[in-house]
Amino acid sequence: MTRRLIPPYVWTGGRTHPTRNVLDRLTVLRSAVDEVPGDLTPAQQRVLEILLDGALPLAEVAAHLSLPVSFVKVLASDLLDEGLLHARAPAPAFTPGRAWRPDKKLLERVIDGLRALQ
Repeated sequence: MTRRLIPPYVWTGGRTHPTRNVLDRLTVLRSAVDEVPGDLTPAQQRVLEILLDGALPLAEVAAHLSLPVSFVKVLASDLLDEGLLHARAPAPAFTPGRAWRPDKKLLERVIDGLRALQ
């Protein structure tokens, strides 16, 4: 087991609370830029680098950085404030008892694909 040389709170400038309380561990993050600006902290640059390949939930970004989710929330909220990151709530989970109808065409395509595998 390796020990981290830089404590996580240093990555956030000693802050432990995000500027926004809307972020959840399942919040989907996506970069709002095509290139990482050079005037960011190394931690912020790393978050954007990870997201250049596509959107990820906040918890996955934290896993890539080997940082606690709470610290990545602080980094993400700063990037949101600067307009460098987009965030959206996770898709709502299916709730039993609610009217939900699957897309018939999608199900037919899935069945056709499964049959093609045989």
